[in-house]
Amino acid sequence: MLKERLQILMGSEQRKRLETEAKRRNMSVAALIREAVDQHLGTISREERARAVEGIRAMRGRFLPPDELERLVEEERTRAAAP
Repeated sequence: MLKERLQILMGSEQRKRLETEAKRRNMSVAALIREAVDQHLGTISREERARAVEGIRAMRGRFLPPDELERLVEEERTRAAAP
């Protein structure tokens, strides 16, 4: 249930882009903005995020560092894109 009202200022080109996209998707501009906020900022509360971080910290075992994971993911993307 929606309870909060928000007023924002934007440029006319931004508004036109929002209206065009909302019409294309057959939805209201407000619904499009809510969707964009959820996609950009996520829908997870701070408490949920804090619990997830604690869960990750409590994990035991051998894990790859982020840069190594990124390298492996990029290799797989390259391999998948190859003809």
